[in-house]
Amino acid sequence: MKKTFVLGFFALALASVTVSAQAQEKKTVGQKIENTASKVGNKTAEVAVKGTAKVADKTYKGKKAPDGTDVYIDGKNRKYYVDKKGGKVYLKASQIRDKVD
Repeated sequence: MKKTFVLGFFALALASVTVSAQAQEKKTVGQKIENTASKVGNKTAEVAVKGTAKVADKTYKGKKAPDGTDVYIDGKNRKYYVDKKGGKVYLKASQIRDKVD
């Protein structure tokens, strides 16, 4: 009797672990919306910062950032590029590369 009870309890515990593991792999609609909204927000920030940089700052002609994008020079003569999340990443002189046209 005790063996049957222990085996039944063990089987029930194993089944609940399997069901909970499968439930965690699926994304809910809310998670998908949050992920998409995050991507849209990052792209919007990137475009906005790049637009501001083109107007307010100078473009370093003939040079590119480590990721291949344009390098900008701000009013304090600092060189930077805009990353995928819209942040300015300031560069050292050794990080700036020549563009190959």
